[in-house]
Amino acid sequence: MIVREIVRDVESPLSESADAAVASITLDRQGSATNAIFEVRDPASERVIATPPDHSVDDGLAALARADRAGRAWARETARRRSDVLHHAYDLLIEQKDRLARIITREMGKPLAEAYGEVQYASDYVRWYAEEALRPAGNFRENPVGGSTILTSRAPIGTALLITPWNFPMAMATRKIAPAIAVGCGAVVKPAELTPLTTLAVAEIFVRAGVPEDLIQIVTTTRAADLSSALMADPRIRKVSFTGSTGVGSILLGQAAQHVIKTSMELGGNAPLLVFDDADLERAVEGAVVAKLRNGGQSCVAANRILVQSGIADAFVEGFTERMSRVVLGNGLGEGVTLGPVIDDRAVRKFSSLVDDAVAHGAELRLGGSAPDGAGHFFEATVLDRVPEASEIALTEIFGPIAAISRFDTEAEALERANSTPFGLASYVFTENIDRAFDVADRLDAGMVGINQGIVSNVAAPFGGVKASGLGREGSGEGLEEYQEIRFYNLARRAR
Repeated sequence: MIVREIVRDVESPLSESADAAVASITLDRQGSATNAIFEVRDPASERVIATPPDHSVDDGLAALARADRAGRAWARETARRRSDVLHHAYDLLIEQKDRLARIITREMGKPLAEAYGEVQYASDYVRWYAEEALRPAGNFRENPVGGSTILTSRAPIGTALLITPWNFPMAMATRKIAPAIAVGCGAVVKPAELTPLTTLAVAEIFVRAGVPEDLIQIVTTTRAADLSSALMADPRIRKVSFTGSTGVGSILLGQAAQHVIKTSMELGGNAPLLVFDDADLERAVEGAVVAKLRNGGQSCVAANRILVQSGIADAFVEGFTERMSRVVLGNGLGEGVTLGPVIDDRAVRKFSSLVDDAVAHGAELRLGGSAPDGAGHFFEATVLDRVPEASEIALTEIFGPIAAISRFDTEAEALERANSTPFGLASYVFTENIDRAFDVADRLDAGMVGINQGIVSNVAAPFGGVKASGLGREGSGEGLEEYQEIRFYNLARRAR
């Protein structure tokens, strides 16, 4: 095994600028009836970096009233006006990329280079929906039995509850907020309590761009279940978009049924990555590393089960392990760091348990496998080979920098194992045979398939899964439809 010394803390102008970026966020405690606060900690140092208001249920309901009122006025604005505001917001987000990237790294931990990538990705959603706002869908057709013309149009669905996760605090916020603004909806946004600062900074920029101040209400709280339950019981909520665990998503779906609320749910994943004997080895190794380690593996579309065909398996494992050994672990603000901390100590304990269990079942530990001593929530880039199907790591979503590799012999076996999960968010296929690529992709139970690449996300593509991985789509034109409802007009025609 290769063990690298990690950079735990960073005392440099870069870290000072990150602290200044965090300090520049407005933490408005006047919006809280109790003046309660909670702590946000840097996962690389465990230091408290901010104390946002811990909003109560009453605070959330008051925020809903403001968003609903503002949304009704915003819905009457022209599509051009909404588009112009979003274009301005995009320009301001890019202008503020240094500040936003440092906030992301400070509260979430990812390396600064990845944080810059998230800023661009998140901003691209704003630009995309600025353009989509000008292309409202509608239809015109003749009644097939005559006598009338059928007209359809789309209207804003109403006030939306947007619940975002901690792993992509900016991208998941803009992917939900931008389409809501584009079609004319108000929104109550509940960011993850671990990473609320980025969302607060983004909301401030939207207001500077011309979004009415009350239209986007950011509610920060440690009582997420109580808050969401109260909001979902309020008939003013007409849409909920949630990114998070399947367990919480199931609860929200049950609550949504009470008022027949439109939902989009991006839930858990257990992504298989299939490498066939005819794959380009170098491309497969690089793609698998990206699919595994993007965001430190803390992604719902991360490669969770790497299945490699027997003929190429030994060479793949050697190449993949060597590539993983180059990872530099440390504070995301540190120079040259490519793997930051994981989000909290619970994650560290989970990873240690998964590795121990896999080895106990017979897996071979090829790299890493432990948490370095000291402050911060760190776990080494880890490679496990010949992982048995009975081990816990083969059955659970890892959500961290551990690669679990196993072998297969036939295409049929690979497909059976890939689909043997209740989840179906993303899958990956590496093969140089174009017929096999599309045939396997068509037979995978997944909402998204990456073919010969380790990234599936794109603002122009519909993001979402099947089975227990959720319903509805975000991004693309389909993402706009999630915030609209169809209206139909039957126009009588005179007989000729």
